[in-house]
Amino acid sequence: MGKPTLVILAAGMGSRYGGLKQIDPIDESGHKIIDFSIYDAMNAGFGKVVFIIKKEHEADFRACIGDAVSKHIEVEYVFQDMEDVPEWFTIPQGRVKPWGTTHALMCCKNVVKEPFAVINADDYYGKSAYTTLVDFLTTHEEKKDLPGYAMVGYELKNTLTDKGSVARGLCVTDGAGYLTEIVERTKIIKTETGAAYTEDDGETWTPVSVDTLVSMNMWAFYPSIFTQLEAALEDFFASQVEDNPMKAECLIPTEVGRLLENKKAAVQVLSSRDKWFGVTYQEDKPYVKQSIQELKKQGVYPHKLWE
Repeated sequence: MGKPTLVILAAGMGSRYGGLKQIDPIDESGHKIIDFSIYDAMNAGFGKVVFIIKKEHEADFRACIGDAVSKHIEVEYVFQDMEDVPEWFTIPQGRVKPWGTTHALMCCKNVVKEPFAVINADDYYGKSAYTTLVDFLTTHEEKKDLPGYAMVGYELKNTLTDKGSVARGLCVTDGAGYLTEIVERTKIIKTETGAAYTEDDGETWTPVSVDTLVSMNMWAFYPSIFTQLEAALEDFFASQVEDNPMKAECLIPTEVGRLLENKKAAVQVLSSRDKWFGVTYQEDKPYVKQSIQELKKQGVYPHKLWE
């Protein structure tokens, strides 16, 4: 079995952050969070990286990330295009927000033909997660009757920010360590007693345990997922955009949850106790810089990754 591929979702607009955070340096050497993810993945045994970006960001992305990385690992680019919708669908006037992570992932269907993992460009997942993913993707055979995928889960308390709300997929598992349910909560905050989420723009808040396992959009898939998500995306454009034409998104955790509900897939949860961090907001950046510096002091990373 060959080496798996790492697919990186990097086409998000970064509206809460206020810029193209994927190429914002977080250390004195000019590295971005994405550099550390690729470095960890390459050392764990991934053989190729596929960047999903917007076409208009290609030149900047290549100059800031892709050109350096491509000297060490095979790199491909695919482009998420707002206009890439079914022929019968009319894009709502004024819509500028991308169609979500499921739509982004489907851009890879003609490029990725091997087992692969999916991550966000602006999240730091920790080294052990990539080793766990490679182990899963290289030791499990794809089942034709019931596709078997995997997800790396994190404890909610290790994924919150002090600077505002975050979106997380809250997970429920069975006794065998398989995902039984995943519910996307788009606004979760830290509270004095733990954490809480809202579904009505803050009018009411529901407490949630900080020990809850959450999805950070770190998945292990086989190419069969493309066929399954294609149907989900068709349904999204046919029925869901109408309810929220400016902001509706087709999200990977939500669609995987539907596959589970309909017994069309099995998802093994590979837990991680690593500390997540990311730059959801500009105010998160000092903490991220400090965290990376500490990891370098511990010898986890060299001063320069791509020498």
